[in-house]
Amino acid sequence: MADTMPEIVRTTCPYCGVGCGVIAARLDDSAEWVVKGDPEHPANFGRLCVKGSALAETIGLDGRLLHPMIGTERAAWKPALDLVAEKFSAAIAEHGPDSVAFYVSGQLLTEDYYAANKLMKGFIGSANIDTNSRLCMSSTVAGHVRAFGADTVPGCYEDLELADLVVLVGSNAAWCHPVVFQRILAAKTRRPDMRIVVVDPRRTSTAECADLHLAIRPGSDAVLFNALLAHLRGEETELDVGVPLEQLVQFFSWFADTEKTVTLWSQGINQSSSGTDKVDTIINCHLQTGRIGRPGMGPFSLTGQPNAMGGREVGGLANMLAAHMGFDEASVDRVGRFWNAARMATRPGLKAVDLFRAVSEGKIKALWVMATNPAVSLPEADLVRAAMQACPFVVISECEADTDSARLAHVRLPALAWGEKEGTVTNSERRISRQRPFLAAPGEARGDWWIIAQVARRMGFADSFAWPDAGAIFDEFCRLTAFENHGTRDLDLSGLVGADYQAIEPIQWPVTSPGQGTARMFADGRFFHPDGKARMLEITPRPPARATDEAFPLILNTGRMRDQWHTMTRTGRSPRLAAHAPEPALLVHPKDAARFGLADGGLARVSGARASVVLRVAIDSGQRLGEVFAPIHWNDRTASGAVVGSLIDAATDPVSGQPELKQAPVMVAPLSAAWHGVLLSRNPVELPRSFYWAKAAGTGHSVWRLAGESGEDWPAAAKQWLGKDGEWIEFLDPNRGHYRGARLVDGRLDAVLFVFPWATDFSPDWVAAAFGRAAILGDERATLVAGAPPGGDRGRDKTVCACFNVGLAAIRAAIGNHRLSSVAEVGAMLKAGTNCGSCIPELRAILAEAAPKKVA
Repeated sequence: MADTMPEIVRTTCPYCGVGCGVIAARLDDSAEWVVKGDPEHPANFGRLCVKGSALAETIGLDGRLLHPMIGTERAAWKPALDLVAEKFSAAIAEHGPDSVAFYVSGQLLTEDYYAANKLMKGFIGSANIDTNSRLCMSSTVAGHVRAFGADTVPGCYEDLELADLVVLVGSNAAWCHPVVFQRILAAKTRRPDMRIVVVDPRRTSTAECADLHLAIRPGSDAVLFNALLAHLRGEETELDVGVPLEQLVQFFSWFADTEKTVTLWSQGINQSSSGTDKVDTIINCHLQTGRIGRPGMGPFSLTGQPNAMGGREVGGLANMLAAHMGFDEASVDRVGRFWNAARMATRPGLKAVDLFRAVSEGKIKALWVMATNPAVSLPEADLVRAAMQACPFVVISECEADTDSARLAHVRLPALAWGEKEGTVTNSERRISRQRPFLAAPGEARGDWWIIAQVARRMGFADSFAWPDAGAIFDEFCRLTAFENHGTRDLDLSGLVGADYQAIEPIQWPVTSPGQGTARMFADGRFFHPDGKARMLEITPRPPARATDEAFPLILNTGRMRDQWHTMTRTGRSPRLAAHAPEPALLVHPKDAARFGLADGGLARVSGARASVVLRVAIDSGQRLGEVFAPIHWNDRTASGAVVGSLIDAATDPVSGQPELKQAPVMVAPLSAAWHGVLLSRNPVELPRSFYWAKAAGTGHSVWRLAGESGEDWPAAAKQWLGKDGEWIEFLDPNRGHYRGARLVDGRLDAVLFVFPWATDFSPDWVAAAFGRAAILGDERATLVAGAPPGGDRGRDKTVCACFNVGLAAIRAAIGNHRLSSVAEVGAMLKAGTNCGSCIPELRAILAEAAPKKVA
């Protein structure tokens, strides 16, 4: 019998802007797919973060949207597409092209983005197409354009390894861009004299690895870099950014004396009402010193999404045209001629926040949302929901059947997910990579570009949207970048025109000759302003749009958790990714916790001007006093009330339109729970929102952690939530407030509910294992409601290393029993920290806690 050759597909990770190459492989048709890092991809050389490592756990079809839906009824593609085209055409005919809008996403592939942009700007005749990338990197785009004359990233990842000084500003790269951060740490291991500076109000996992951490006052980045610029010019200046003077002197000295300096930034800079100014203060310091375009130096933006860069390239932002062209008369004419446009847009459209305001004001009559969840992710999320609900016609192209936004749609169109899609993405270093499908299209799901083209054809534009496949769209886009370029525009893909689409290898643009990419820009001193020079802008720092006051005395900072992504529609499927942080948390400084009466592990109600959320408190001395932090990921599908976007006012940068997501004034108060509980079920459960709950993935089941202020009739509530049929085993002690119930169906465990009168560190691990058994035998049934398994081993506590599922107790035991003193020793024994490395800062903290205390 001949050996079976494994099936191997090289593709690209769908998470952050690092753009890691991955290999999907399986032995034969009956085997499960395995996803691992691609050792030949130049972005990651085989390394993956925990989210990338868990990709194979997220490709199941549970909860997928597999057929077109009109309202709540399944429909065929033809009537669904006909209805979309009819509604958009009718709105345009009656109210004009600006009465319709698209809201798209960095989760789209470049070809999808291009098709949507071409339809809206070239044939509908409006520029009302914007993207969720507006929320993460549009201030960088505006800063680049003002300084360089184009949205050009000057450097490449190799520069991070060649630099002698790496400055990270508003970037928790250890969690949000782990593979890039591990490249930096690996370089520092090879060259210990290399220095890392982190500028961030929070002492994050990234800051734990720094030689110098500047915990500046939130929003004072422009003040800091203006002062650095003055120092570089030999000028004297006074500044107060909330950190000791000696730290500032150290930073300024290192920056001035170190030629090979790279400054990286991310959302802490961009997500601000003055984000563009902050970007340009950083760029100013590099232009002043000439540290740009050469190995080991330059300003460098880390993008948040896998194809935020690709979206920028094809005009996914409302204020841009495709191929990095703007709305100047010459560009409008050029793109219009290339497209043979029926009705070319001549001015910028509405940016994201303004777009949804126009929806709420009734100016947008038809809205199409593609591959994103604005009802959760946008500021003033509560108002966004109300706007979408009132909009006459809303279309959603989506992989998931049930999201907060999808529930507001009149038509839902099933799109392909990662692993099924064909196209390209561009990462933070301008590197174009292929996303290749290795899974068959499920149900009736189709590619986003195909859906867009079908609607365009029905609107009367068939000839211009007659692409046979994604490769034809990419070739058209490459030809547009080259069209009448002659070196005047940065984005030039003429070397990829006519290329074998299936064989395209990762390559950095511009690509003017086949197979020849460009690692760095501006080495020749030529920029893209008409005179060929860069611009240094004089920046006057501005305070945040809204300060704290007596009613809202704390600043809420928002961001990502280590193992989750956006609104969790993908990462929420993985039990491994849920293990590190299964609930939405509120990180609070110990003194603020004492001031507001919050307990570690307790619940807090966080209130803004319009709404409130309930989060689990985590005391964190790395928080700056007066500031709290909450993650963005939880939504109405995964928590009873944790949409932090509802707490954030929609204040925006006047240049970029990017909203301020790091500076929301809030009040916090303890929520005193009368009871606490844990619910595990293999089937979906609809819980009321009258009490706190948060949902996380388990293996073959889901886990809900519960708490409430008033009691329940637990036997009745359990059966109402989980079903009355089947066999019920229950224990009830009303005097002590205990309830434990288990439901079995055909002898198999279907659900369990545990209720306690106090908060507990109860781990569901021991009972979760029972969901994997075909049947629960007689002697075992009593243990399901005993409150503990035989022997009393309740299971592992907090997960530290999600890559290898290593818990805190195991790490502490290994350190104590074997006298481990370094992260490397922990890794050698337990493997923790040896894959993506994002848990290394936490391992260091555990080691420090266990180290013998010095006697004074």
